[in-house]
Amino acid sequence: MTDRLSELQNAGVAIWLDDLSRVRLTSGGLDKLRREKHVAGVTTNPTIFAKALSDADEYDWQLRDLAIRDVDVEEAVRMLTTYDVRWACDVMRPSYDASAGVDGRVSIEVDPRSAHDADKTAAEAKALWWLVDRPNLFIKIPATEEGLPAITKTLAEGISVNVTLIFGLDRYSQVMEAFLAGLEQAQANGHDLSKIGSVASFFVSRVDSEVDKRLEKIGSDQAKALRGKAAVANARLAYERYGEVFSSARWQKLADAGAHPQRPLWASTSTKNPDYRDVIYVEELIAPGTVNTMPEPVIHAYADHGETQADTITGAYDDARRVFAELESVGVDLADVIATLEKEGVEKFEASWLELLEGVKKSLAEAAKGADSPHQAAGDNARAAQQAGGNA
Repeated sequence: MTDRLSELQNAGVAIWLDDLSRVRLTSGGLDKLRREKHVAGVTTNPTIFAKALSDADEYDWQLRDLAIRDVDVEEAVRMLTTYDVRWACDVMRPSYDASAGVDGRVSIEVDPRSAHDADKTAAEAKALWWLVDRPNLFIKIPATEEGLPAITKTLAEGISVNVTLIFGLDRYSQVMEAFLAGLEQAQANGHDLSKIGSVASFFVSRVDSEVDKRLEKIGSDQAKALRGKAAVANARLAYERYGEVFSSARWQKLADAGAHPQRPLWASTSTKNPDYRDVIYVEELIAPGTVNTMPEPVIHAYADHGETQADTITGAYDDARRVFAELESVGVDLADVIATLEKEGVEKFEASWLELLEGVKKSLAEAAKGADSPHQAAGDNARAAQQAGGNA
């Protein structure tokens, strides 16, 4: 049988999983994806954690222990999520070692409510880095205007960063500038640049969702013919900028000191419109030095029927610019699209974070009432299973 995911990997695309839960860890499912589906990294976000904690009882023993300790809900959320991420880092460690620290990374996000407070974001990034205490961790920081200095400050401390919620080209250029400045400061601070990693998470499908909605409202045949084209064009032009920045003399100086480039990571790659091919945001964004983080169904879909070409990006820059020009000509304000998506992105993660806090608050209350629940044995088994990884 054709190993389509191996072909994708050989084309230069790192395959990451956009999901994490205690069930994936206790069942060995994450390790199976690493071994059998070439998964070389994991991304998380508040929405993923909110779903994970609401769906499984594998958290019951830890919730009970936290309730007995009378831990407040904010700290409980951090204990629950960092526990999973630390364990996932240990599962992905073979990929980290095999790639000399490039892959095998697991991301955890700062509190999205701090997205517009650079100092608070940077302080929380340091706290999470210390708390998880694994070299293959990524701290996710939103690419808001206020988040840019937090990216630089965090990298300057020698902490690896996943910059998230990037939608537009100008903001992406600012993110790369923040990355370069952070590495330069890290070098000045005496940090080993070869140990610092970073990706820039450029969101894809949400761009089509927003642009298509506007094209439908415009309603002309010319407008409707542009549906499903904006997201890929946007990402391709982002890769063009990536190539320009990481071929510069400024970057070469850092590379000579051992630095790894900040790879573009294609996020939000599940197809929202059922009329579109279910692996379109993988097939159309293949190029060396990229990451594609996918929900598990997309990974399996690509393994089943994905078509890998050597490079579907670098020869399509002119076509991408043509798509942008046509979108503007029919009345789509791309600057407003990007501003809307960034605002909504932060708001959605804030809402998920509040949902997560509320869910944990209720679970702590229930756990406090049933401290002698039958899940004691399950908890003991879970803790025993993790002792080798330092997660007890």
